Amino acid sequence: MAILIKRPGSIIVSHTKQYPVVAIREGVIFPNTESILTFGRKRSVAAVNAAFKNDRKIIFVSQKSSRINDPLGIDLYLVGTLGEVQQTLQGNEDVNALVRGTKRVTISKWVETEEYLAAEISEIPDVIEESEEMVALSRLLASEFRKAVNLGKPVEYFTMMRLMAGQGPAELSDQIASSLDISTKEKQVILEMTDVKARLVAVRKFLAHELKILEIEHNITTKTREKMDKSMRDAVLRERMKTIQKELGEDEDLDSESQELLKKLTEKKLPEYAEKRVKKEIEKLKKLHIHNPERGYLTSWAETVLDLPWSERTPNDVEIKNAEKILDTEHYGLAEVKDRILEYMSVMKLKNKDKKNKKEITPTILCFVGPPGVGKTSIGKSIAHALGRKFVKVSLGGIRDEAEIRGHRRTYVGAMPGRIMQGMKNAGTLNPVFMLDEIDKVGADFRGDPSAALLEALDPEQNSVFEDHYIDMAYDLSEVIFITTANILDTIPLALRDRLEVIRFSGYTPEEKFRIAGSFLWKKVLEANGLSPEKVSISPALFRHIISSYTREAGVRNLERELSKILRKAARDNADKPDNKIVITKNLVEKYLGPIVFSETLSEERDDVGMATGLAWTQVGGDILFIEVSIVPGKGTLTLTGQLGEVMKESCQAAFSYVRSKWQDLGLEKDFHKDIDVHIHVPEGAVPKDGPSAGITITTALVSALTGKATRKDTAMTGEVTLRGRVLEIGGLKEKAIAGYMSGLKRIIIPEKNKRNLDKMPDEVKKNVKFFPVKHMDDVLRLAMVS
Repeated sequence: MAILIKRPGSIIVSHTKQYPVVAIREGVIFPNTESILTFGRKRSVAAVNAAFKNDRKIIFVSQKSSRINDPLGIDLYLVGTLGEVQQTLQGNEDVNALVRGTKRVTISKWVETEEYLAAEISEIPDVIEESEEMVALSRLLASEFRKAVNLGKPVEYFTMMRLMAGQGPAELSDQIASSLDISTKEKQVILEMTDVKARLVAVRKFLAHELKILEIEHNITTKTREKMDKSMRDAVLRERMKTIQKELGEDEDLDSESQELLKKLTEKKLPEYAEKRVKKEIEKLKKLHIHNPERGYLTSWAETVLDLPWSERTPNDVEIKNAEKILDTEHYGLAEVKDRILEYMSVMKLKNKDKKNKKEITPTILCFVGPPGVGKTSIGKSIAHALGRKFVKVSLGGIRDEAEIRGHRRTYVGAMPGRIMQGMKNAGTLNPVFMLDEIDKVGADFRGDPSAALLEALDPEQNSVFEDHYIDMAYDLSEVIFITTANILDTIPLALRDRLEVIRFSGYTPEEKFRIAGSFLWKKVLEANGLSPEKVSISPALFRHIISSYTREAGVRNLERELSKILRKAARDNADKPDNKIVITKNLVEKYLGPIVFSETLSEERDDVGMATGLAWTQVGGDILFIEVSIVPGKGTLTLTGQLGEVMKESCQAAFSYVRSKWQDLGLEKDFHKDIDVHIHVPEGAVPKDGPSAGITITTALVSALTGKATRKDTAMTGEVTLRGRVLEIGGLKEKAIAGYMSGLKRIIIPEKNKRNLDKMPDEVKKNVKFFPVKHMDDVLRLAMVS
């Protein structure tokens, strides 16, 4: 039995006949409208064909969700449109049909067939109020719809023809509703309205919103067209003016920009190939329209090329004695570094005299390697000062794009030359001192590898024809003195490292820091804080106090900060007494800098069992580390803690194996390890540690813990140990020794093969620290253990 859905105020006519149903994925078919639709789903095609073969009657019902491909009755709205299939055109798998909506209907009952969905329906008649208001509302809606069409609203041909012929209120509301640009849900609400007056009001509301948008679009289009018309008019007038000026012989002043560039080109001494290229580009520039974007690119390129130094040089008169004096005046210590730099300058001076082989023998590229704050960058400035050349510094830290070095190609918007060419432009000469700072921090990603681009620039054999992507011409960098700086060498690619001559900067000793503070830093911070030696006085002994108690670094950067901090606070305390002289005392230092940060010595306070002092190398200089060993009852487990790296873990295992193999010599039981657990710990667990040089330290601490003999508190050691007890050579001895000395250690055990490194050890360290070269672990234990 059919289920009837009644609506208030409507007379519902029920049909027991079953009609084919077509689900409309998006949109709504309204009564009194005609549309050409394409049906592609199998059930929809079957329903259309079945209707066309019988009485051509069919029901169109919209889907609640357009994402359902094979909808059932529950997926469709209950109110739809009874229509007629007037014509069909069969395709391969789909069918095109001209359909016309006739009446509003509600679904009384869904009927499933094998081929398509069918339904029994009830008609829903319109409720029409005959009044003057209805007439006025219909006319207003028709007028606004015509206005929308005039503003560019797309409308189907059938709809427009019916409106032109004149329609009643019901037909008018349905036809305009079908052409509205609104959602399926909103159209369904209008379809379900039986009150024609309410339907007209709803349709007019949606049409008014659409009309407002069309008016805005029309205004934008009109303004754009007017602007384009003006641009075309201006362009035509300019072309005519250009032609008139040419006829009058006044075209010479037409392109002042090109004339300016040509004038600049005649004043520059460019190589022949570069001059031809620039002239060619300027000629191209003359032919371009003033509004052509290519004109701006060409102008920028030509200006950049002409701003580069092509023949400008600073004199190459190098006075070695004068250079040595400048280096000594501006930098304290660093004797080995200064000697190498003076050798470099001497070779350069000899080559400048040998005019014949000037181009054949090119200088090497220096690379200053050392911890931060030891003067790598500042000594580069001193080299430029000593040579009388311009100094250029480019920081490479964090660069990951090859274009930063080589520049961008001109095809890209915002293209510009690379860092090297920009540096040459800023220098203004062909032979500056060019510092590439932080070369070890160059990265690489999908945009290329900047270190690969540096290979050409830093290779003396090929940098005479260095080619920047933006300049797109060979440029001679062979006269540039390149100096690079780095904290470590490990991150520099091998091919690039092969082109560098490495000069190592070690950390400063306390005495060197004292000299630097008194001779250089104090004057610098006084000037930086607007003070003078006449207004501020400090005892030299306080420099030693600040160095030992408030700084612990390889360089002097933090020392400079602490001195500056003292002066800032002193200036603030004496701001109201500008005529008073400020006297810095020890009490004031501790007031301004706070409690002492570092004790005079970092070494152990007493001889202890299961403890040994080692030496480590870090990126910022040397450091000391303590190895602790604890023995507890257990089952022979070896535990390693302190965030140790793989190599250091292997050193611990090698040390344990060595001790087990020497059980008789050490006075231990044969199977001593089976009843104990050994825990080896390196303090400061948050800091990663690795490397083999702690091998003898670990072994010493292990032997101390197992035998109960204490180790000497004033003794540190460094060296790799083998399973047979041999002590192998290590690196970074100078930095480690300086760190040991600054920590208050008096004795340092080193591998025998590192004895040759003592020649380069600072005299201050050798004077206060006694070194013990050893070959075997037996010697280490004899020296490290308390007798």
